[in-house]
Amino acid sequence: MGEVISGERRISTEALNERAARAASGFVSLGVGRGDTVALYLRNDIPFFEASTAAGLVGAYPTPVNWHYTEDEARYLFENSGARAIVIHADLLEPVRNAIPEGVPVLVVETPPEIASTYGIDPARRAIREGMTDWSAWLEGFEPHSGDGSGAPGTIIYTSGTTGRPKGVRRHPPSAEQMAVSAAILGRNFGFAADAANIVTVVAGPMYHSAPNAYGLIAARLGAKVILQARFDAEDLLRLIETEKVTHIHMVPIMFNRLIKLPEDVKARYDLSSLRDVVHAAAPCPPPTKRAMIEWWGPVINEYYGSTETGAVVHCTSEQWLSHPGTVGKPFPEADVRVIDAAGNSLPPREIGEVVAKVRTMADFTYHGDDQKRRDSEKVGLIAPGDIGYFDEDGFLYLCDRAKDMIISGGVNIYPAEIEAELHKMPGVADCGVFGIPDEEYGEAVCAVVQPSPGATLTEAEVKAYLRGLIAGYKVPKRVDFHAELPREDSGKIFKRKLREPFWQGLDRRI
Repeated sequence: MGEVISGERRISTEALNERAARAASGFVSLGVGRGDTVALYLRNDIPFFEASTAAGLVGAYPTPVNWHYTEDEARYLFENSGARAIVIHADLLEPVRNAIPEGVPVLVVETPPEIASTYGIDPARRAIREGMTDWSAWLEGFEPHSGDGSGAPGTIIYTSGTTGRPKGVRRHPPSAEQMAVSAAILGRNFGFAADAANIVTVVAGPMYHSAPNAYGLIAARLGAKVILQARFDAEDLLRLIETEKVTHIHMVPIMFNRLIKLPEDVKARYDLSSLRDVVHAAAPCPPPTKRAMIEWWGPVINEYYGSTETGAVVHCTSEQWLSHPGTVGKPFPEADVRVIDAAGNSLPPREIGEVVAKVRTMADFTYHGDDQKRRDSEKVGLIAPGDIGYFDEDGFLYLCDRAKDMIISGGVNIYPAEIEAELHKMPGVADCGVFGIPDEEYGEAVCAVVQPSPGATLTEAEVKAYLRGLIAGYKVPKRVDFHAELPREDSGKIFKRKLREPFWQGLDRRI
């Protein structure tokens, strides 16, 4: 029987579903119905699964919120989503209390000890206090909802907002056929296609992101054993793999980087032989990092490419990647993936253009409250996630960069990802971000921000000299800055908007 585990707490899938059914009746009592939204301001916790399932049972959209948000950012999402109820951890309530729209019911989850310990939360802040509505006590006051959830419309996921205000991707309620096809694609993509009841997985990424959200909820629905990490910890993951005999994990490349940097004696301490399918996405993975992970964990490292809007459209096994280093894979049979020029023409192999894609059988979507943005995202009948790339002669897709990150210097296109890949190899570089800054002569110039490794000392001259032997001279950064830490999403994406803003403030350029 499946179960969800968080710290010392375990709940069977059956008991979780029963609590979700009670919460669904509770949502109905609050006036939540079909097409409404329920905001989840929660870390990875068992009530995340309960509230998500409960919303779906009444035809509402669960809407996870990035709990790192400032009060202003949280207000925007609560208001933009039109949340009819908010489920929130106790310690997170006070910082955003003034952002909650008047009259919206707030259901408070006691912050569990494993999360409190991980984040150093004071015991007084994690408890349910006077005047709060306790989530667990509240849902126990209702009889289970009788619906079967067949009309669940899915989750509204807000994009990360690395380039501006996040947009809520609201998918139209799927037909039975669309649900079946989507489930089949996700099953293949996540490695859940067979023997789901014997799957043991760890949700290591935050469930307010689309991929960990879908991964965790689907695994639980299939009856897998789902273990929640309050926050990713490299050695703790190795411990869990050995002690729980973990078979499947969804990861992002920054997790690989942290695993690889563990001391050799720590890496050798744990038995990882139970692993069958480790899938990663969300951010570019430097080839040396991926090769090192395959050498360590074996050919269980798989990759996919897609977006919140398109879903997964491309997949790549370890064997495929080793024979085509750098690829993100081949399109799924159900997906239409093209690389096009500015006129919408499909480009031949090795020609760089914009990647557009769509799963033919997936239910369509809009951006919540902004249908025009949805129309703007479409090109040649497909969705443009904003990536630049090319196909090779064997039909494998390669990504060069984000379209918005591309630097145009003196009329020449420069792809930051190429420069970043070389910088990641430089001794003493822990992380880096490359982007364009204003330049009077060329329009834009290349700037690199480098995060040195602990104890390392680097200079601008050293970084430039290192790169001159690896990339063309016009790609070498004109400016190199050093930051102790780069602003980075939990998904692994760098907030380049925050790095660019000081340079472009007040100028005519999207930041």
